[in-house]
Amino acid sequence: MTNSHGYKQDLAAERFGLRVAAHLSQAADDLPHDISERLRVARVQALAHHKSSVLRRLVRASASSGSSVMTLGDGPIPSWGKLAAFGALMALLFGVFAIDRVQSENRTNELAEIDVAILTDALPPSAYADPGFAQFLKLHANKAP
Repeated sequence: MTNSHGYKQDLAAERFGLRVAAHLSQAADDLPHDISERLRVARVQALAHHKSSVLRRLVRASASSGSSVMTLGDGPIPSWGKLAAFGALMALLFGVFAIDRVQSENRTNELAEIDVAILTDALPPSAYADPGFAQFLKLHANKAP
């Protein structure tokens, strides 16, 4: 119940801020340039502050609800965090090397099957190197049903 009440207060404050901003924007066209620039800078600073306060509230709310949130803070990384990052990196490297090994083995098996098919075929291996044989295959491939 407390969270919904705080949310309603935040929503009401947000609506009030939007109404005030609308009134101020209507009168902003009549202001001198230097004042409008100072107001623009103040608006940018206020928006930056608002974004950081919203982020702090989200982190606080998620921490109280028991869910985990990953934040990128300025503090040092704990030793378990370094260990977890190292473990993830090792798992990634192991996976890449395993995939490379499997792909290499598959390619070797494919080449071995081709070699076996060529050597056990009725044609001599020199026939495959003959340019006329390649032309013969192209002609008969087009005639095949």
